[in-house]
Amino acid sequence: MNLRSLALAPAFALAFALPAAAEKIPLNEISRYLNSLKTVVADFTQVNPNGSVTPGTVYIHRPGRVRFEYKGDQTLVLASGGQVAVFDRKSNTGAQQYPLSKTPLSIILDDNVNLGRARMVTGHTERKNTTVVTAQDPAHPEYGNIQMVFTANPTELRQWVVTDDAGKRTTVVLGQMKKGGSIPPSRFSITAEAERRK
Repeated sequence: MNLRSLALAPAFALAFALPAAAEKIPLNEISRYLNSLKTVVADFTQVNPNGSVTPGTVYIHRPGRVRFEYKGDQTLVLASGGQVAVFDRKSNTGAQQYPLSKTPLSIILDDNVNLGRARMVTGHTERKNTTVVTAQDPAHPEYGNIQMVFTANPTELRQWVVTDDAGKRTTVVLGQMKKGGSIPPSRFSITAEAERRK
């Protein structure tokens, strides 16, 4: 996987003021919150494994679809139909593709998020007035994990850190999320994007 694909195995680092005296958010509440997210649009800042920083915009349409647009170039990461495609302007061989199920981001994009499943959550702590949950595919821990950071009252996803199958960490810090709007299905079409770039 290249650096862009790591956005699909997110990692978090908060860089904003948070309310005082937050208690650890229960896993069932976090599962409920993630399942309540249907469409989301947000600006993000990605910290890559090499320390470089890339801004962009993410579009999420649960279940199973996400689009990471990176500012400054034509790099794009799409997930839909169970596949992830990484489009890089430097490549003339088409998109790099692999199964979404092999990325930790699939945990967030699942049709029914259930963090109470056996061996899925490997960490659940309170840290600096945030709740930090580390999760993995219990059947395939070798695929890596995702560490999600939430604030409370109301529950809100703020960032995630993806550790991929090679141990590389990518952090995505989310800006304000716009929820519940309409996102055209064509925005997530891997085939349409491939045709557009020919």
